[in-house]
Amino acid sequence: MTATSFPAQLSDLSAVEALRLFSHRDLSPVELTQDCLTRIDRDNPSVNAFAHVDEARAMAAARASEARWQAGEPCGPLDGIPATIKDLTLTAGMPTRFGSATSSPDGPWETDAPISRHLREAGAVILGKTTSPEFGWKGVTDNPLHGVTRNPCDNRLTPGGSSGGAAAAAALNLGLLHQGSDAGGSIRIPCSFTGTFGIKPTFGWVPQWPASAMSLLSHLGPMSRTVADSALMLSVMAQPDARDGYLGNPRTDDWLSPPPDSLAGWRIAYSPDLGYVDVAPDIAACVRKAVEQIQALGAEVVEIDPGFENPLETFNTLWFAGASQVLERLDDAQQSRLDPGFLDIAQRGAAISLRDYLAACRTREQLTAKMQEFHDYFDLLVTPTMPIAPFEAGHNVPPGGHYCEWMDWTPFSYPFNLTQQPAASLPCGLDAQGLPVGLHLVGPRFQDLNVLHAAQLLEGHLPKRPPAAST
Repeated sequence: MTATSFPAQLSDLSAVEALRLFSHRDLSPVELTQDCLTRIDRDNPSVNAFAHVDEARAMAAARASEARWQAGEPCGPLDGIPATIKDLTLTAGMPTRFGSATSSPDGPWETDAPISRHLREAGAVILGKTTSPEFGWKGVTDNPLHGVTRNPCDNRLTPGGSSGGAAAAAALNLGLLHQGSDAGGSIRIPCSFTGTFGIKPTFGWVPQWPASAMSLLSHLGPMSRTVADSALMLSVMAQPDARDGYLGNPRTDDWLSPPPDSLAGWRIAYSPDLGYVDVAPDIAACVRKAVEQIQALGAEVVEIDPGFENPLETFNTLWFAGASQVLERLDDAQQSRLDPGFLDIAQRGAAISLRDYLAACRTREQLTAKMQEFHDYFDLLVTPTMPIAPFEAGHNVPPGGHYCEWMDWTPFSYPFNLTQQPAASLPCGLDAQGLPVGLHLVGPRFQDLNVLHAAQLLEGHLPKRPPAAST
């Protein structure tokens, strides 16, 4: 195989493109995997996106994939594609530490969660595990075990969280497909901050086991540079696994079906602020331009709020109660090693009464019904993903601001964990500082293809993602 038989910059390659090159024998999984590992070795020290890199296993998997492609017998739809898994997801042969110094460094690491199993069976080359805050508890990515993860667009800034390692890796293409999780915005926040794409699918279509402490809030989904790559990954992730007690009906729609040529006939609601969010003017202007493009593609756009009050108290009740479950398996010495912020919310959760918890569940059900009624008329709801720009890494909230907790600056994301709807963040341009801005696309439950198709069509008409900062 000659050096000129594949693109000069493998760092810009998408998974869809790589598969095409594999099929024509213009690129080998070994060459692509080695390129990813070389760039991880070069670039990861500046962003700290990886909690673990397993070069030996990755190269062995790449060589096995290469042999299958040479025989014309790929084993699955991701055969040879370098991918990563978040450090909250069990992965056989690799440590899963949950970003916590309370976890054992010695394993054993014998079990694959459903996503890990499905990725392997599809032929993906697992490069390693990406960083998360401790137990995924907040909207930025730092933890007592692995330190601070940084934004490739500007290494002084946070990439967001909790899937911040996956987003940083996606922005630098350190692997082509990345698994994230989202119980309050943890896919969409970092995708917005890094100029990448990610989708939180309808709850229950991507199996989770063991179940998240956040139970019905937590969704697993793909993160990547392109919408098509995320759709490809989702087609593998969204398969049933009997270990998941919350799993919904298996999907029958084709995740890989092409998007429409226009949005003619679509009714799209545009809410600049949900009726209660303070959005930075430059971000608001960028999102409004994207909405103008939606109109230009033929959609009927109505500027309207969905009509609910800020459900922060409801979200916090469920979130804090979930965090408290982690404390039940930790002794006093282990609890003293936790991130103080996580320990605080877990202790607050332990004090929540059953009455208050059930009341929050009822409020969540009412919000879900209200949004379903809203979507009886609208195919999508569009908002900004984030109201603010990325801020200094190592802080839970922007320094010197008026925010007290991470939920205060993520008001567009967590309502749609309560309602379990599909929601994605798509890059739509740059703010006044030259930093990425995300467009938030929210669909009715079970209408994930609406979100993917709109995002894929818009992707070709909106400003491209920003280049990563030099390292």
